[in-house]
Amino acid sequence: MKKKNKSFRFRLWVYFALFTAFIFTVLWLLQTVFLQSFYEAMLMSNARSAAERIIASGSSSSINDVIDRIAHENSLLVFITDREGSVMFSSDEFKGARRGRREGMDTEPPAPANEEKPYLSERNINYRMLPEGFDVFLGKLRESESGTVQYTSGSVFVYGAYMDYYGTDSKAVLYVGATIDTVGPSVSIISMQLVWVTGLSLIIGFVLSWFIAKRFSVPLGRLNEKAKKMGDKEYSPDFGRRFCSELDELNDTLDKTNEKLLRSKDFQMELLANVSHDLRTPLTMIKGYSEMIRDISWEDREQCESDLAVIIKEADRLTALVNEILEYSELQSDTLPKETERIDASALINRAADTFEVLYKPEKLVVERCIAEGVFVKGSSARLERAVYNLLDNAVRHTGESRTVRLCLSAGEGKASIAVTDFGAGIPEGEKEHIWDRYYTSRQRGGKGVSGLGLAIVKRIVTLHGGECSVSSEQGRGSTFVITLPLA
Repeated sequence: MKKKNKSFRFRLWVYFALFTAFIFTVLWLLQTVFLQSFYEAMLMSNARSAAERIIASGSSSSINDVIDRIAHENSLLVFITDREGSVMFSSDEFKGARRGRREGMDTEPPAPANEEKPYLSERNINYRMLPEGFDVFLGKLRESESGTVQYTSGSVFVYGAYMDYYGTDSKAVLYVGATIDTVGPSVSIISMQLVWVTGLSLIIGFVLSWFIAKRFSVPLGRLNEKAKKMGDKEYSPDFGRRFCSELDELNDTLDKTNEKLLRSKDFQMELLANVSHDLRTPLTMIKGYSEMIRDISWEDREQCESDLAVIIKEADRLTALVNEILEYSELQSDTLPKETERIDASALINRAADTFEVLYKPEKLVVERCIAEGVFVKGSSARLERAVYNLLDNAVRHTGESRTVRLCLSAGEGKASIAVTDFGAGIPEGEKEHIWDRYYTSRQRGGKGVSGLGLAIVKRIVTLHGGECSVSSEQGRGSTFVITLPLA
């Protein structure tokens, strides 16, 4: 049993749900798994940057203030010592704030005039002892070829370097320490918050994605139902527009396709209704004369040859009828190529006239010519030659006893005009507007044409070339068929 594919609504909902889950998975990874490493990397980078700023200001008389400010802003422990580890200055994240409070207090008792305030002699005051492992730090710094050292000891990141220090002649030692394990307790708090936020957000996300998927699937369902009715009388062009431009374009495409489908069905019905008679007649003749030969005239050579001639004539008529139907069907679904050729209309019409003079020479056909030279049009040479050929063939069939056809070509006002005149009985006034219709000739004008598609083919070819067709006729004096084409 063939497995049924999932609906568009279900697939869209699944994709939205997976997207929501993916977003929260990434958020969990960033806020829990990678938070510690990211935080440590940031602290180490800040400690290195702070040390470089201290080293750059080492020769300034305000170096102590700079160290206090940097230590306070970056939560660092800073020591300045000599090469043996004797403390020259120290600072931490609280010292700058502590100094600010003391210098701004009005209640602090003043010191005697001859007694120096101990807290103003910053150079000689140590607020804290050297950190544990300072000897190891000095050893690593002495062994360093670059004059800098950085490493992690427990939960402390240490950065050290030699630097110039204001008031001393020899190089001093800079020690910068940063605690990197402070984020640990925060992770559990963040994780607990994420549990609630994630659970609530996933529920909201799944519900919201379901409504979005439903909203998207409704117009698609309508288009699907509309497409099922294409070609039927129940087909309706109504559709809820303005959801999105792509669905509006798809709706327009369905409407255009439905129109083409209806035209195709009408053409098929008309073909069956109108051509069935034309096909039935030659087939009946072929069958009847074949049975006559079999039953009656097969021993009479002269009669047999006469009956065979009728069969051959009707077979040729049937072949021509089918060819014209196929040609018209091809033209109905065809368009001119974008790259068209420049055609010498004068030479093309002269060739067509020569062909008919040779073809109908035994019948003493006269082709009068009034063809202007140097007239050029653009299009398909084979198609235009076919149109002229059909007009001449129509004229020959209706020229009557005069056996004369006039073929003219002229140019003016940006157009080329091709006129073909016969001198026959003419066309009744009420038939002129139908003369270019499919199958009209064979049904209404005595069957003188093969299928009634000749003039319809002419009109289709001229329309494809951007031209127009017209006819003028006078009873008893003939008819003139005119086609106009844009000049090249």
